[in-house]
Amino acid sequence: MLQDPMDFEWSYWIEWGREHILWLLAGHLLVSQVSRLLLEKYKPWCLMAYGMVACWLLLGIKGFAVILLHAAVSFAVAQFQLSLLTWLCSLILLSTLRIPAVEETKRKWYDTENEYYLLLFTVSVRCLFCTSFSLEYCWHRPTQKSSHSFPWMLAYVFYYPTFHNGPLMNFDEFSKQMRRQEAFSVKSNLSILIVGVIRIFFWWCLAELMIHLMYIHALYSSALPLESASYWALGGLALAQVLFFYVKYLVLYGVPALLLQMDGLKPPALPCCVSLMHSFTKMWR
Repeated sequence: MLQDPMDFEWSYWIEWGREHILWLLAGHLLVSQVSRLLLEKYKPWCLMAYGMVACWLLLGIKGFAVILLHAAVSFAVAQFQLSLLTWLCSLILLSTLRIPAVEETKRKWYDTENEYYLLLFTVSVRCLFCTSFSLEYCWHRPTQKSSHSFPWMLAYVFYYPTFHNGPLMNFDEFSKQMRRQEAFSVKSNLSILIVGVIRIFFWWCLAELMIHLMYIHALYSSALPLESASYWALGGLALAQVLFFYVKYLVLYGVPALLLQMDGLKPPALPCCVSLMHSFTKMWR
């Protein structure tokens, strides 16, 4: 059956997920569970090492170097303990993604545009994580800064479930939960995994049905059917659009949220159903 090809984000991440990312996430799950079982004390460093290897495999040595460089620059600027300087650094690092000469150089590193876009998306999201670490470094008192070391920043930046597309988790929450050592139960973790996989599979099937049957995005890309539609039809199309957006992010954020749970962390809340909201403030967050 033909599907609506106009939602670039869904098509892009599903393609990458099937080919590479899901396998790397499965590898992260394996490393995480083994380290929780045998090396609980060293779990953050095992996961950091795995994230670095996964980044290297998917983005290449040059992509890995770019993310490492961004983290190092952000950490160096954070030493001045000025929030304004941190924001300025983050904006400058983000702006380098739009410099034509830099864009052209990075494109030459890869064979396809999709690989270049993966680097672009990843660096953008990593910049948010670097900003979170740097701001919290600026805000804390000197006695609290022992937990804000460069190795911990790398453990946070290279944590693989949130690596390419988020969701965002503040550094303080991440480090506090990652340091916490708790009893590990294979049985309870297995039940969390099974229930989580079933839920995500249901959401994915629903999203695929919408893509194959409703053609929402294809209709929006053409002015003719929109001009001839009634106000009720336009309202229905708008509702269908935001409902698909909601279901899409239940999948895209549901997978990393499940892995966060498996790692013993509390994931950020998944998106709220748009039909129950009177304001889009939470939606954009």
